Amino acid sequence: MVDINPIYFDLDKSFIRPDAAIEIEKVVRIMRKYPELKIKLASHTDSRASDAYNLSLSKRRAKSTLEWLIGRGIKATRIEANGYGETQLVNICANNVECSEAAHQLNRRTEFIILNPEAIR
Repeated sequence: MVDINPIYFDLDKSFIRPDAAIEIEKVVRIMRKYPELKIKLASHTDSRASDAYNLSLSKRRAKSTLEWLIGRGIKATRIEANGYGETQLVNICANNVECSEAAHQLNRRTEFIILNPEAIR
């Protein structure tokens, strides 16, 4: 079993935070251990901007995460990166809904999805 947690981003930012770097390094180690493994990066935003802006921001987050992995020697051909904006919220914090900062934070994330789990043997 491979346990990969999402990484989180600051409001309106796409840089990799120190806490996120720790989690991405786990992904690097797993991908080095299983050289056939392919992953999908699914990046998201909270709902506090226009839909179009959030889609663009989520794509920047996916690119930032992708570049981090490539910078650590993982081949780009093993990674699919997508931004989904605010279309896949993990809670009720949609447009015009009052939420705490902690609740919004849960939506500002990149998830790591294993595309070929059979490669982990």
